[in-house]
Amino acid sequence: MTVFTPADPVLHLLRRATFGPTVEAEAELRKLGASAWLERQLNPGGIDDAACNAVLAKYTLIGKDIAGVRAMVKAGTLKSGAWDVMQQLGTAAVARAVWSKRQLFELMVDFWSNHLNVTCPSSDVWDSRAAYDALIRKHALGRFADLLKASMTAPAMLSYLDNRFSTKAKPNENYARELLELHTVGLVYSEADVKDAARLLTGLSVDNASGLYKFDANQHATGAVTILGWRHENATAGGGEAAALAYADMLAMHPATAERLARKLCVRFVADEPPAALVAKLAKVYLDNRSAIVPVLRALFTSAEFAAATGAKVRTPLEDVAATVRVLGIGPTADLESVRGLYYYLYDMGHAPLRWAPPNGYPDVAAAWAAPSGLLIRWNAHLNVAAGWYPKQLARPASMLAHLVPKLPATHGVIAEILQRRCGLANLADVFPNAATKAPLNVVAAR
Repeated sequence: MTVFTPADPVLHLLRRATFGPTVEAEAELRKLGASAWLERQLNPGGIDDAACNAVLAKYTLIGKDIAGVRAMVKAGTLKSGAWDVMQQLGTAAVARAVWSKRQLFELMVDFWSNHLNVTCPSSDVWDSRAAYDALIRKHALGRFADLLKASMTAPAMLSYLDNRFSTKAKPNENYARELLELHTVGLVYSEADVKDAARLLTGLSVDNASGLYKFDANQHATGAVTILGWRHENATAGGGEAAALAYADMLAMHPATAERLARKLCVRFVADEPPAALVAKLAKVYLDNRSAIVPVLRALFTSAEFAAATGAKVRTPLEDVAATVRVLGIGPTADLESVRGLYYYLYDMGHAPLRWAPPNGYPDVAAAWAAPSGLLIRWNAHLNVAAGWYPKQLARPASMLAHLVPKLPATHGVIAEILQRRCGLANLADVFPNAATKAPLNVVAAR
């Protein structure tokens, strides 16, 4: 079977900078032009997202802070306790991917949630995971240095990677190691670096009574530390928090962090094996702009390497399900189970949002999602969604064909060509003798 991926630069940008093209998004991009459309996406506050917000308003728990979650659990007003909050977070992530008009922002929320992974649902973060989601969203298009420091003092991260239990008598190395290996520089550290980092991070903790972040100077290990050649005297317990935040700033601006983040962004948006020249270029943009992410994304999406990468990526299951719903023009309803049904598909595919258990986050390359069983689940999901079999509660266009092909051409062959271009379908002539009647069955993962 031949994969058909149109070389149209408009569709290429939509396939990468959104969770999948829609008829409306394509029309908007062609009207504004690629540059203006990209700038609009990089400034999401100016995009009216009322329709998606109306969907999210049904998820009444996702905006709860730590105190709010704790109060509801104590009052017994939640059917399944804090698990209700965490389940709504995962489902809301699907809704945002499918129906938000702030598509690039939502892609970056997903990117950072994966990069700074805190598994959801998880008993360790029952009260703090919703607040952590709000933190990621606040900084998704800001400076990585600010995001890293916010994560470093987030009760969810401090609980998930055990730093809340780290003391000067027994420093816990778990968060210290992952902060280096996964969140910043990668595998360029020594065991001595980890030990000094663990000592420096003692005192960053969580108040057991309130669940909020606290710095406990009584548990901060003092004494000079040297990490990756960076030295801090760490002379006083009271100054331990400032020392830890200075360490985060150093890590955020380390050349190895710049290269690693640039590579991960290229893997996400360009190719599984990204061009070395583009990685180097983006790393320089990152450092020149003091870890600001918007200039890096602007340079990425306007690069020659990006333009040449048509068809070089394969959608992850989340991207695939979202793209299927988006291209078919399917909308939400008042029934929350409509979106929950999409979440269940992703759970079966092993890619439910926020649910990856290890701290390294979901893989983002084609080989990780190429198992025949996973592809079969995808194809069945395409069929069920397109045919309206499940989830039944979704709002479908009055005519799916009219939505995808507003002006009916004379022949089935032309319809097939239009659907190929619109949906990124497999080469229908190679698969079906009557392509026009079977097109919705085969929305494939190429992007």
